[in-house]
Amino acid sequence: MAAPKDDFARYCCELLSAVGPCVAKRMFGGFGISIDGLTIAWLLDLGQGDTLYLKADNDTRSLYEAAGCKRFTYTAKGVEKTVNYYSAPDDAMESPELMAPWARQALACALKAHVAKPKTPAPKRPTAAKAKTSAPRKSAKG
Repeated sequence: MAAPKDDFARYCCELLSAVGPCVAKRMFGGFGISIDGLTIAWLLDLGQGDTLYLKADNDTRSLYEAAGCKRFTYTAKGVEKTVNYYSAPDDAMESPELMAPWARQALACALKAHVAKPKTPAPKRPTAAKAKTSAPRKSAKG
């Protein structure tokens, strides 16, 4: 039998399915929900029950705030911090159709963040000449 959190994670993936097949992976005591490797949502319980938080950005923040959504906040070393994730609107939690525009928006924000993220260069491989560390060969005439 699946745990209640697993059931809710599956339900949230169904809600977000308008943008593609979702994968829910355990993260921070909850779940990260991604599509094609891009995290579009978090599912966490911060003491008020399981809540679906959708990826947002500076351009979409006002839409979430207008819908009465709460910004994800946490405290680190006594300082309150925020990240660009907002609770999903209550009415959007009722069906995939109502969630669809929010899911598309969350995916767009995740894509934008992925493109803007600086790429870490791959470590340089030693060239064949540098990779050889053995001593020089002695000639057979020696």
